[in-house]
Amino acid sequence: MTHPHPRGARNWLGLAGFGLAALVTAAIGGLGVAGTPQEYGGLARPEWAPPSWLFGPVWTVLYVLIAISGWLVWRRVGWGPALAAYVVQLVLNALWTPLFFGFGRYGLALVDIGLMWLAIGATVILFWRVSRPAAALLLPYWAWVTFATALNAAIWHLN
Repeated sequence: MTHPHPRGARNWLGLAGFGLAALVTAAIGGLGVAGTPQEYGGLARPEWAPPSWLFGPVWTVLYVLIAISGWLVWRRVGWGPALAAYVVQLVLNALWTPLFFGFGRYGLALVDIGLMWLAIGATVILFWRVSRPAAALLLPYWAWVTFATALNAAIWHLN
C-alpha cells in the first residue's frame, strides 16, 4: 500500500501517473476506432444530440478532472477501495468507444455506460469519505455520463 501524503517528486510523479491513466483510458477508447465523427454524423440522432466537435473538448476537461480527483484521494489515503472503484470506472470508460463506434453494438454500449454510471457513483461516494474536493471534481463527469447514457439509449432506439 502506498503511504499517504507523498512529498516532493513522488507527489508530482503520482499526479503524472494519474494523468497518464486518464490519457491511456482515452487512448484505449480511441484505438482502432477511426472516423467516429463521420460515423456519429451518419447516425439517426435525437434533436438534442450535440455536434461531434463538442465531444473532444468536453472529454479533455473531464479527463483532467478525473486525473486530479484520483490523485487527491491517492495523496490522502493511498491505494484502497476508493481507488479500486476509480479503476473500474476507468476500464468501463475505455470500453465504451470501441463497443459503440468500433463494433456498432449500441445496446451493449448502453449496458457498459450504465455500469460506468454506477461505478462513477460508487467512486463519488467512496471519494466523498476521503476528500470532498476529489468527489466534487467527479460530478461534472457523472453529469456528462448521465447525458451520454440518455444519448446512447436514444441512438440505440433510433438505429
